Amino acid sequence: MKAIIETGGKQYTVAEKDVIYIEKLDVEEGKKVVFDKVLMANGVAGNPYVKGASVEGKVLKNGKGKKINIFTYKPNKTSTRKRQGHRQPYTKVEITSIK
Repeated sequence: MKAIIETGGKQYTVAEKDVIYIEKLDVEEGKKVVFDKVLMANGVAGNPYVKGASVEGKVLKNGKGKKINIFTYKPNKTSTRKRQGHRQPYTKVEITSIK
């Protein structure tokens, strides 16, 4: 059974026992999380969401992704160089059931 869920402004195709990395949720490790915004479940599409459908998951980890380096500059100007780094926070979730 497969489903398409929406969380964190993004859409994910999931099946049972899948492990996904999503935008950070305020849920502790080991707790359950329920996704109510199900766009499609088992071939049935919603308008925009499938009524009565939900996807349950278990939070495995909260962490930060790899660091990306951002370097901006304007050519021919000596004082307009800027270097930044960013690590995107994420939540690792294992899908336990699709209802």
